[in-house]
Amino acid sequence: MTATTSPLLGPIHALLAEKGYEVSEPAPDTLTIREVESGVAAHAVLQGDILFLSLVCTVAPKAAITPELMASMLAADNGISTSYFQLYDAGNGKLAVTLNNFCKLEDGGPQDEDEVLSCVHFLLVDVMTARKVLSGLSS
Repeated sequence: MTATTSPLLGPIHALLAEKGYEVSEPAPDTLTIREVESGVAAHAVLQGDILFLSLVCTVAPKAAITPELMASMLAADNGISTSYFQLYDAGNGKLAVTLNNFCKLEDGGPQDEDEVLSCVHFLLVDVMTARKVLSGLSS
């Protein structure tokens, strides 16, 4: 860790590593969290007391992100319980479709540990459903 890293990041890193995730710190206040069995990797950024998590589901041509697909991504009954989609310009006429989640940290205690683990777990569970929602996407 560097001097610019939040003091909360080290305990989060240690907690996730202890629970079997492969964790690295590519930049200050940033973690890459990889679920070892599936290889799915999420990125986390700590801003103040909020831990934002995101993972790229796919990158596709802008034209492939149709109104029908967006409607299924936003549908309340799409099976994604706690996470949400976002679209980012990936350059060259493509969009990155990400799945995101976040948690608010309090004091670094046991409740925060549960929040962090739940947030990561829900994101990784939701990505399986997100893949089904995006299965008709032509890239």
